[in-house]
Amino acid sequence: MQVILLERVAKLGQMGDVVSVKDGYARNYLLPQKKALWASDANIKAFEADKAQLEARNLETKKEAEALADKLNGQQFIVIRQASDVGSLYGSVTPRDAAEAATDAGFSVDKRQIAIASPIKELGVHYIDVSLHPEVDARIELNVARSQEEAELQAQGINIAEQAAEDEIQAEIEIAELFDEIGAAELDELETLGDDAGEGEASEEAPAEVAEDEAEGSDDDES
Repeated sequence: MQVILLERVAKLGQMGDVVSVKDGYARNYLLPQKKALWASDANIKAFEADKAQLEARNLETKKEAEALADKLNGQQFIVIRQASDVGSLYGSVTPRDAAEAATDAGFSVDKRQIAIASPIKELGVHYIDVSLHPEVDARIELNVARSQEEAELQAQGINIAEQAAEDEIQAEIEIAELFDEIGAAELDELETLGDDAGEGEASEEAPAEVAEDEAEGSDDDES
């Protein structure tokens, strides 16, 4: 199907271009979204008659989009979700969630403007493109966390899943060190008991030696 573009469409053409597209793409996207018209002779003539007005309207909306992009670029929005210890979400974050987070923060963003190739399924800070106009894009950050506290850590560049793994390893090290200390203490105690026992045996042998010496002395006296 041939259509005439009413605005710039990425990888397709500029306003006023007549291009060939698949019927499904035209009927399901371009025509319903008013991004194009079926390229009939009547529509082409109508476009030419309204071209100046369409260009002026496009320029106005572009300026508005650029002003919004200046405010929106680099903004970070927090999305709280439940997740496993390794950071996998119980569910996902969709374009609707991203649009709602931006709207709640005072920005007018529609879910259809959010460019997420696939739903977000991991904790972390994710970079999302927002199409504000066919010629204007902005980039935002979605800070997906299990709590406000975790979101603050992630905003500082800390990876929650990696931090949890490091904490677990540190805990295992501390437990191992504790057992080593307990083992060393028990060994010291056993050595101390052994030393005490040795001293006891020595003290028991001493009287016997004295007795033998005394007996020998008595024999000498009698002789």
